[in-house]
Amino acid sequence: MGADQVSEIYRTHAPSVRTYLRRFVPSQDVDDMLQVVFTEAWRSRDRYDPGRSPRAWLLGIAHKRAVDHLRRRRPHTVPLDDAAEPAGDDGRTGATTLAERDRLHRALAELPVAQREAIVLAYYAGLSQREIAERLSIPLGTVKARTSRGLHRLATLLT
Repeated sequence: MGADQVSEIYRTHAPSVRTYLRRFVPSQDVDDMLQVVFTEAWRSRDRYDPGRSPRAWLLGIAHKRAVDHLRRRRPHTVPLDDAAEPAGDDGRTGATTLAERDRLHRALAELPVAQREAIVLAYYAGLSQREIAERLSIPLGTVKARTSRGLHRLATLLT
């Protein structure tokens, strides 16, 4: 595969690879990840099988690099002052609430990324399932399935 072919593959497939990466990688990292994907494609061009779809090959690379990127990320932490709240309407103390919140966050962290993302957008960001589908550029049915599966798994983890 020559430079001309790689340039053509970039022009043709960069938009779909970018869209794919948006599903997994924070928006501020998408362009950097796109560059990583095409750099790797260029470096491994001699291993490309012409009988295989270039798009499938690129999305395979994109998936691997997105997973690597997510594994390297530091977990999001909340300053203790932001986490502390007075007793809620149900009368529970702040310590009990914080312990339950910590337990929930640990359980959420065990969910697959797609399921966790759907639940966080619904329950923490307050988005409707339709709004989630639009934000993630995925079908509404996919949002419903991810949310349902995630909530079932979350219930199992919390009991």
